[in-house]
Amino acid sequence: MDRATFACSTAFFRDSGTSSPAALGLPGGHVDFIEKVDSFTYSDFFRDYLIPNHPCIFSAKFTEDWGSRRNWVTWDGKPNFEHLLQKFGEAVVPVANCDVKEYNSNPKEQLPFKEYVKYWKEYIRNGYRSSRGCLYLKDWHLSRAFPEHNVYTTPVYFSSDWLNEYWDAVAVDDYRFVYMGPKGSWTPFHADVFRSYSWSANICGRKKWLLYPAGQEEFLKDCHGNLPFDVTAPSLRDRRVYPRYGQSQPPVEIVQEAGEIVFIPSGWHHQVYNLEDTISINHNWVNGCNVAVMWCFLQDELAAVQREINQWKDPMDDWHLQCQLIMKSCTGIDYKEFYNFLKVIAENRISILEKGLDEEASAQNNSKAAISTLGMLHAVFDLERTGKVLSSLSANEDFQKLDLSSLSPPPEALLHHLKAAIDTALL
Repeated sequence: MDRATFACSTAFFRDSGTSSPAALGLPGGHVDFIEKVDSFTYSDFFRDYLIPNHPCIFSAKFTEDWGSRRNWVTWDGKPNFEHLLQKFGEAVVPVANCDVKEYNSNPKEQLPFKEYVKYWKEYIRNGYRSSRGCLYLKDWHLSRAFPEHNVYTTPVYFSSDWLNEYWDAVAVDDYRFVYMGPKGSWTPFHADVFRSYSWSANICGRKKWLLYPAGQEEFLKDCHGNLPFDVTAPSLRDRRVYPRYGQSQPPVEIVQEAGEIVFIPSGWHHQVYNLEDTISINHNWVNGCNVAVMWCFLQDELAAVQREINQWKDPMDDWHLQCQLIMKSCTGIDYKEFYNFLKVIAENRISILEKGLDEEASAQNNSKAAISTLGMLHAVFDLERTGKVLSSLSANEDFQKLDLSSLSPPPEALLHHLKAAIDTALL
């Protein structure tokens, strides 16, 4: 990141009076289309889309050198089933039934990939109909299962990726996915995990996106406070059930072509349709621009859990711990793990500032290499963002009620080290 962009982004946060990016509506629903690779820099993306939290579309030129674009697609732009079966036929994959609603989502099952491809071929031959319903392969951790395959390269614009940096470090999970589905498969209305950013690249096929800027979802809730499963359902026009629907803005609509990448801003709810047989690669990620949004989301989730089991507060000695356990079961993280998440991010950047770029750039760790590529000023920016959220977490009453003796280093020590690294770097 160059100094001008760093100064601009820092001023943005100070002038806005908030530590998180503003989720702004777009005049006329316009979404920028980024055509040329060589004229669009990381600093451009950071300044114009990450900080203001605006969507954009990258042209197919940004993915044309990916192995999956060459090998997973037939000459006429269809999924190359034979190649995919040869490479991944024995894998077991998660598959959702788009025709069934279960607890406000589609039920999933695990299927052998070769069985799913057999189903898909038959579904096409039967005019996109099947007694099994419309099945959609979703959230497949292909990169984790097959790291040796040259499937794609994460574009530099999305390389400041704290979620995958952390989960790679603890070797537990990741947020890199492959989606494959026939024409007509779809994903119901939702916002991404932890209110993260996401990017989605079409390897082949076309998608239609319906996007609502953060905050607009409040107008789409029913009289019980629940979000709709399908934002296009006629029932939303029933004011007795959805009393505020008339106040909502129309969604921002995007039709994504083969090879294109869509950037979805933090906290934007969306619904997605496959207009053709489609394969896509998707990442969820958090960084210094939206980590405060993630922290606000976790506080809201804990508050919701506390409201739900408030009646058990007095008879339950470990009520606060139980709330954390329930929150983790729902979201995948609790406050102590969120501290460890911030710690890994902070220590990687402190290491950059204390040891310098050259040594870290030669490290085998891909996340550290990405940090080094973005430069010293980006590391400082990341530490400033981390420090603000870490200070808020440390002062949080629910965090303080937990047994923090296992945290190493203690939050106060990490904050001190973090601030000292920033001060030294800015001298």
